[in-house]
Amino acid sequence: MSTETGLRERKKRETRRRIERKAFELFETAGFENTTVEAIARAAEISPRTFFHYFPTKEDVVLADYADRLDRIVEQLAGRPEVEGPWEALEASFMVVATDYDTERDLLARRFRIMARSPSVQARSLQLQSGWEDAVAEVLSRRSGREEQDLESRLMAGAAMIAMRASQRHWLATGQEVHLPALVRRCFGMLAGGFGSVH
Repeated sequence: MSTETGLRERKKRETRRRIERKAFELFETAGFENTTVEAIARAAEISPRTFFHYFPTKEDVVLADYADRLDRIVEQLAGRPEVEGPWEALEASFMVVATDYDTERDLLARRFRIMARSPSVQARSLQLQSGWEDAVAEVLSRRSGREEQDLESRLMAGAAMIAMRASQRHWLATGQEVHLPALVRRCFGMLAGGFGSVH
């Protein structure tokens, strides 16, 4: 990578982080619904057009880490040993992301507080998570040599997403008393064992 390209990429990352920072400040003071893209752009000292170059919607600012997390899960899952069972591979991959989240608990808590108050952010989150399920199911299908997006792979991908979501919500609701990776492991274990064995 040339020096010029490196500087350009660094500037883009800095701009993206500035947009996120200013947006969160406005969301938390004025409320998500009352904050406009124009207000965010003005606070970040950019044009509204530049805002949309970085984020498709206002909701995507709140969910800015979703793409990176998905890439990390898919990368981890694709790199798991072939002899490892699909559910075990899924658990190991999601545990890596849970550990990442555990080190960023303050930011995650801020995201979830905004999400809890905004139906449009919740809807966008579910839409993006559906894409996660498709991407994870595709990797699972490839690992097992099955036809693309087979039912078992789709079911496991969806269950893994539910395990992560339930873990995150419990983690935040209980003041992060238990580390998130421990909750994720527990949820994966509950699903693997079946709810009939849970007391």
